[in-house]
Amino acid sequence: MNANDTSAAEAANGGAGAANAVQQEPSAPSASSSQADLEARHAELSDAYLRAKAETENTRRRADEEVGKARKFAIESFAESLLPVKDSLEAAIALPEASPEQILAGVHATLRQLAAALERHKVVEVNPAAGTRFDPHQHQAISVVPAAQEPNTVVAVLQKGYLIADRVLRPALVTVSAPA
Repeated sequence: MNANDTSAAEAANGGAGAANAVQQEPSAPSASSSQADLEARHAELSDAYLRAKAETENTRRRADEEVGKARKFAIESFAESLLPVKDSLEAAIALPEASPEQILAGVHATLRQLAAALERHKVVEVNPAAGTRFDPHQHQAISVVPAAQEPNTVVAVLQKGYLIADRVLRPALVTVSAPA
């Protein structure tokens, strides 16, 4: 069959062959444009994913750096508040001719500085009064003695304890009354 015969056959079919050829052409570009759209969308989403992943990694890295700095410099403020105490102690040592009264006054002033520094940083004394109920969370019993007070109460404090932010830094060392 030659080209003239094909044209004659198409004419006999009412041009259906030409119509089919025209109909197939639009569907082919539609499929390829659809695939191109999908590929563009994929590239766009891949780019967005990579950017989000990079941002997440950067945020994680910055957070790790911040935590590292916080750990490294957490004590900085506390150390700064102790420097005047050190200065006062060095000044006391530098005066060998000071009288005992002067030294005692200096020690009291230095103790006030230290107490203020500890208070500023939420370090609280645990110094239970005699007769206070023994609390194993804040007190450490060194001995149990017979006493004329209620059993399991503090008789005497041998060493003060300390809390920092409601957490026991050091328990108070106490003697406790014996149970009857």
